[in-house]
Amino acid sequence: MELEIGSIYEGKVTGITKFGAFVLLPTGKSGMVHISEVANTFVSDINDYLKEGQTVTVKLISIDQQGRINLSIKKALPQPEQPARPQRPAGSRPAPRPQQAAPAPRTKGQPPVFSPDQSTLPKGDDSFESKLKAFMQSSESRLSDVKSRNDRSGGGRRRK
Repeated sequence: MELEIGSIYEGKVTGITKFGAFVLLPTGKSGMVHISEVANTFVSDINDYLKEGQTVTVKLISIDQQGRINLSIKKALPQPEQPARPQRPAGSRPAPRPQQAAPAPRTKGQPPVFSPDQSTLPKGDDSFESKLKAFMQSSESRLSDVKSRNDRSGGGRRRK
């Protein structure tokens, strides 16, 4: 019997380590189930899920160049049902996000909080390029304000 990637086999757990479990396959070869492939949830202790001598259903996920067989228990299980996402009509946009409250006034020693000038924000269905252009303009304006404030205060760091 030849092993095939993607096939599902019944095997017996022959050993358990902190990083996975070794499973004897019907062909007589042994493969390993990594701890991340044991269950669809986070597994901190593999002994909570598997015991030596237990029969498990595994899926062969790969055979590496050294001939090591990698198995998965969670991929052999039926996939859990996920709630269907509601479909939006083509061309529609998601609902707008709620507006955030204005930031609290700045006190001495706090860095300035910049909010984009509403006149530089793109309106409607502007393209990426126009949004980028508007951002760059507002960014350059803020940067020049910071530089001019810095020049008026005598420059950045003081030299010794």
